[in-house]
Amino acid sequence: MIRIALTRDQRDAVQALRRDRSLTPHERDWVEMVCLSDAGWSPPKIAQHLGYCTATVRRILTRFRANGVAGLHRRPPGPEPNRTRRQEVESVLQTLLAQERTWTAAQLVAALADQGITLGPRQLRRYLHGMGAGYRRTVRTVAHQQNPTQVAQAKAALDALKKRQQQAT
Repeated sequence: MIRIALTRDQRDAVQALRRDRSLTPHERDWVEMVCLSDAGWSPPKIAQHLGYCTATVRRILTRFRANGVAGLHRRPPGPEPNRTRRQEVESVLQTLLAQERTWTAAQLVAALADQGITLGPRQLRRYLHGMGAGYRRTVRTVAHQQNPTQVAQAKAALDALKKRQQQAT
């Protein structure tokens, strides 16, 4: 049977957690489980009172016994983030984005692969979003294919048509 007997310091820390507004509802229940166990309640009775499975109560009490107050906080799923890799990828991305050219996600992925960094396009977009690097769709225009003299003639013809239409009304 798992019973928790809190020391004075632990009891003060747990009482402070009871008033912590940043805790999730699950974490509040976990704090309550430890307090009830300290008050002499058995895990099945705590589980029935709080509406949890007995195994869950035992797991939380065991975690508290092993980790102390830190065991009452929810841990994010997955491994710890690799901060050195993130900094490496972001620094390479910043140098690539500083170039005077337009990039697609696939082109950036290929450029990163040349640097020895393998990412997929979706992951690359997450990095760009995290860096605050916005993107714009390239303008679809035929301005680079136009002959300036023909454009001037067409504008003059259009203006003449507009003036005729205004005079007719």
